[in-house]
Amino acid sequence: MNKPIMAKATAVWLVDNTTLSFRQIGDFCGLHELEVQGIADGDVAAGVKGFDPIANNQLTQEEIDRAEADPAHKLQLKFNPAAVGEEKRRGPRYTPLSKRQDRPAAILWLVKFHPELSDAQISKLVGTTKPTIQSIRDRSHWNISNIQPVDPVALGLTKQSELDAAVQKANAKKARDGEVMTDDERRKLVSTEQSLGMDPEPKIPSSISGLETFTLTGNDAEEKPEEAIDADSLFNLPDSDDEDDDEDDRRR
Repeated sequence: MNKPIMAKATAVWLVDNTTLSFRQIGDFCGLHELEVQGIADGDVAAGVKGFDPIANNQLTQEEIDRAEADPAHKLQLKFNPAAVGEEKRRGPRYTPLSKRQDRPAAILWLVKFHPELSDAQISKLVGTTKPTIQSIRDRSHWNISNIQPVDPVALGLTKQSELDAAVQKANAKKARDGEVMTDDERRKLVSTEQSLGMDPEPKIPSSISGLETFTLTGNDAEEKPEEAIDADSLFNLPDSDDEDDDEDDRRR
């Protein structure tokens, strides 16, 4: 841990019990120098009880004495083996109350567009539980009819870099397991900027002009070009007088 626990209370104790400069205390506790000066003046942290860093195994008296003798010396937090790794986040991400209502929409987006992600990965990205994810997957969630998929990055529930890293990790696991990635999944491996810069995928045109038409005949399905139709022949109709003469001849 880089900063002491109960930093402001520790700063109160150091102000009251040492001759350290405001800058030294601020650097050690992660506070601004003026904020430490406000503590000394009684304007900041009024009523906060001091927290002894020596008794709580965060500082040694020798370190304080060294810093008091040299104003340029920075206090070093005492090494505590039990605190190693405590700065790493464990379990699901904490989601503020104002954004918790957006989690179902983010889960549905991840389930729909990134089915390769495991429940554990989704839980870590948006800070939810596996039962909630499962209810979204099997559409048994109580409000599933009103949930619309929304990108969790746009909702501020995760970062694009974290989402990209999770997708790459999931696809790498599929590759190790021998599963074949589709073209869409390969496109997801690139960054967002690269994906946006890609040319759009070609689409089959609805009509193509200038190409010959072919007909299939028999079992061999031979391709033969159709004979061209003379447009003038469609308009060379027999005259009405000729039709009357032919009718008279038939009656005779």
